[in-house]
Amino acid sequence: MKILLVGHSYIVDLNCQKLRELAKINPDIQVRVVVPKIWNPGGVQNKIIKTQPKDEGNFKIIPISNFSQNHQGLLTFGVDIISLLKDFKPDIIHVEEGIKSFAYGQLIILNSILKLKAKNCFFTWWNIPYDMKPPFSWLEKFNLNGTDGFIAGNKDALDIIQDHGYQGKYIIMPNLGVDENLFSPQFQPQLKESLGINEEDFVIGFVGRFVLEKGILTLIKAVSKLTSSSWKLLLLGRGELKDKICAEMAKVGLQDKLIIVPSVPHDQVPCYINLMNTLVLPSETDDTFKTISAKGWKEQFGHVLIEAMACKVPVIGSDSGEIPHVIGDSGLIFSEKNDTALKDCLQRLISDPILARNLGEKGYQKTMEKYTNKALAKELLNFYYQL
Repeated sequence: MKILLVGHSYIVDLNCQKLRELAKINPDIQVRVVVPKIWNPGGVQNKIIKTQPKDEGNFKIIPISNFSQNHQGLLTFGVDIISLLKDFKPDIIHVEEGIKSFAYGQLIILNSILKLKAKNCFFTWWNIPYDMKPPFSWLEKFNLNGTDGFIAGNKDALDIIQDHGYQGKYIIMPNLGVDENLFSPQFQPQLKESLGINEEDFVIGFVGRFVLEKGILTLIKAVSKLTSSSWKLLLLGRGELKDKICAEMAKVGLQDKLIIVPSVPHDQVPCYINLMNTLVLPSETDDTFKTISAKGWKEQFGHVLIEAMACKVPVIGSDSGEIPHVIGDSGLIFSEKNDTALKDCLQRLISDPILARNLGEKGYQKTMEKYTNKALAKELLNFYYQL
């Protein structure tokens, strides 16, 4: 089987692990990954990336000239995409830029013009209902009509696409898995000591952006209500709320229990997760978030959850978006923005170490079965075979 994947996120090598695993499953599988030749992700990255080709046998990354260097919906490719399609003759064309994507429409058209007879499929995380207006409604209709299969990053994304008329084959799975060799249970006594964490401390952890929609202020309210005194709050990340977080902890006299670690390279994240007795993802739906064609935000998956679960760290999450489906019965869930309910979840784990250990074990087993890069690669290949 010849598989052509298209996605700007694969300019980051770490994001390609699932696709490498896909190419290893069978010697007859050929994976070609098309990435934009030039990309400016903006945000904290704030630098132009010039991608380089990679040839690893069955797995190859191929930069293609592109128009639009920082918007996935407007991304399209130059004429060099045509020679690649002619030479490779893919069986599957899989585009990860959403349904309102010019790149997906472009690949559907080229598939037809070049008579490749490849199956077209796309991936999207988008989980907030939207009403489309021209020209986006025309583009969405065209892309849906040309779709043979759909990969939904979450249940809400599936419901939305089906509400917009799609009745074809689908699968629900994240596009990125977890590296079980990197994220695994491991003791970190020196790191613990360097951060001033004592053996009796119950470490409540958070990893992510310090922004309102991630619910950190709700987490602070929750810990301020804990009756136990032997705990620390470890926040790994950065963002606009840092000063507010410090001020709120000081206001309730808990500044000595706060540990903030600025963002670290991804391969160092498991070291900090393994210091935690629980990881909390208290995300909150944000109705003010806007893009060119839709508005609103809620948690699309919560990748840090499966990273913690792979480390056997019990997780607590709000009911925002996909979080309850990711956690299932392998952790605790509370109503978003409800600090009292979050406090109760924390108190349960602090007072019941057996429950905490059992949840950590269940989360680990679930992640090994469903969310490693190897597991996702096998699931994706089975879907391709269905198409």
